[in-house]
Amino acid sequence: MRTRSPLPLILLLATATAWAAAAPALFAAPPGPARAGEAGSQAGGAGSAAGAGQGAKTRADVVLHGGPVYTVDAVRSWAEAVAIKGDKIIYVGGSKEAAAYIGPKTRVVDLGGRMVLPAFQDAHIHPISSGTSMSVSCSLHDQTTKEAYTKKVAEYAAAHPSASWIRGDGWLLPAFPGGIPDKRLLDAVLPGRPAYLESKDGHTAWVNSKALEIAGITKTTPDPAGGRIDRDPKTGEAVGSLQDSAMSLVADKIPPYTQEERKTGLRYALRMLARYGVTSFQDASVFPEDLETYRALDAAGELTARVVASLWWERSKGLEQIPAFLNERRTFTRGNVRATTVKIMQDGVFEAQTAALLKPYVGKGDQRGLSMVEPELLKKAVTELDHDGFQVHFHAIGDAAIRQCLDAVEAARRTNGARDARHHVAHIQLFDPADIPRFRTLGVVANFQPLWAFADDYITELTLPFLDAERQRWIYPIGSLLRSGAVIAFGSDWSVSSANPLEELEVAITRMGPNGETKTPYLPDERIDLRDALAAFTLDAAYVNFQDDTTGSIETGKLADLIVVDRNLFAIPPAQISETKVLLTLFGGKPIFGDWSLSTPVLPDGVAGR
Repeated sequence: MRTRSPLPLILLLATATAWAAAAPALFAAPPGPARAGEAGSQAGGAGSAAGAGQGAKTRADVVLHGGPVYTVDAVRSWAEAVAIKGDKIIYVGGSKEAAAYIGPKTRVVDLGGRMVLPAFQDAHIHPISSGTSMSVSCSLHDQTTKEAYTKKVAEYAAAHPSASWIRGDGWLLPAFPGGIPDKRLLDAVLPGRPAYLESKDGHTAWVNSKALEIAGITKTTPDPAGGRIDRDPKTGEAVGSLQDSAMSLVADKIPPYTQEERKTGLRYALRMLARYGVTSFQDASVFPEDLETYRALDAAGELTARVVASLWWERSKGLEQIPAFLNERRTFTRGNVRATTVKIMQDGVFEAQTAALLKPYVGKGDQRGLSMVEPELLKKAVTELDHDGFQVHFHAIGDAAIRQCLDAVEAARRTNGARDARHHVAHIQLFDPADIPRFRTLGVVANFQPLWAFADDYITELTLPFLDAERQRWIYPIGSLLRSGAVIAFGSDWSVSSANPLEELEVAITRMGPNGETKTPYLPDERIDLRDALAAFTLDAAYVNFQDDTTGSIETGKLADLIVVDRNLFAIPPAQISETKVLLTLFGGKPIFGDWSLSTPVLPDGVAGR
């Protein structure tokens, strides 16, 4: 703990000011105008007169000084000090003026050159399901081969002899030929107990013969709408791989997680997110039991995040679901939880050829993937949801699915008129370039998962071979969307990929793997700069979450959701961003990770390293 009286602080602050003058690049405001969605509450920005005028009257609980403060406000201001009172920021500006906020009980924290940023926000993540998978079930996230997966399943089964089902997730599609796993691998180690293991992307289930038997799946079982039972091309028998909605044929037979198991999973996720500096997120698929979990932890004071819950649209149903959504919004929108969004899954994924395309997959005949919701019904659903004041959170990966989502928003606007809806489309892997300007025109946010935008095996082996050269150019076109004037927000889709925003920032800037997996930028014209990447994980993600008036930037009057990192991101090569460590995470002015000493935290048991 570094606590000092006001008088010595003035000398220290003067030293910090001199240090700033010697390194002007650290404090220069980046050029360029603010983009749409970045001007949240502007009631006194960095070094504002409003903040300075209160100095004689208000004593802060905490003053941070002695390091660069990047505010991410509308003009991308830099500052030298931040003062906090209760859960709010009361001053942002120069070090000299910060002394006026220091009283006898003020905690003064010397940053020692470390950097202050707004806390990160994740616009698309699965905390409860992923946390439960990591902490309760058979997690395969640390393995990469089919042999390792099978061994881990056998070990987990031996350690849990009373488990009626062996369930888990985290396996990678490239580990299997064509991305299709085989039930016989599981049969060899689980001859008598059913197994259900979801892929890392959550769109494929690997099951054994016992699970297929319990679900009643045979060679004559038809593919459900929006799904596929993978079959032996000679015999027609199910091979043990279920795509998208076909997963529920088995999943519906598995006993659900208990409330205590879900609480355990959410606690796990919250600890991990605090470690990564994330204090707000949008849960991308929420069911009633998840809402109960959020409410329980919030009531107990354990919910260390501001949560937007995306209520799950069941694609086998229609508009009759909406009254239940209205009731859930009324019941659960309170405290740190807002059940104000509806999630619609419009297609699958490239790796299984279930992403919906405008033109057929190369080498797959006329196969164009799956549209989960019939496009005309999608228009009606989005129009009704928009009329009722919901935000719609779409999943769309293929160019046809992206167009269908935009068409649905356009139909809603024609009927309801334009409103501040902030609908957003997540994943958006392959574009028809004609649809890029429509995001800005329709006010739809482009919600990318930037960690996927480099040439890994998913791209080189399971995507590019099925696209012609013209379409290969338009994969994760983050730069093109940004240049079009669209609002860009970032999310992790954890546990599909790492929840660490610093890794994702690096990929958005370099278009290379964050751990040295690749050495050549993938589609380098689609790179963006650090300034815009940070905004996508802070103020623009706050915009998606309808929190930009209270969070997402460091401005007086906003909530003190802040992080301290161990280096200035603007002063290091982009390839080192993923090596940066969060030292302190503040949620409403209170530490939820690290402490005021800013020493490297010792991770408690149960904090994920991924």
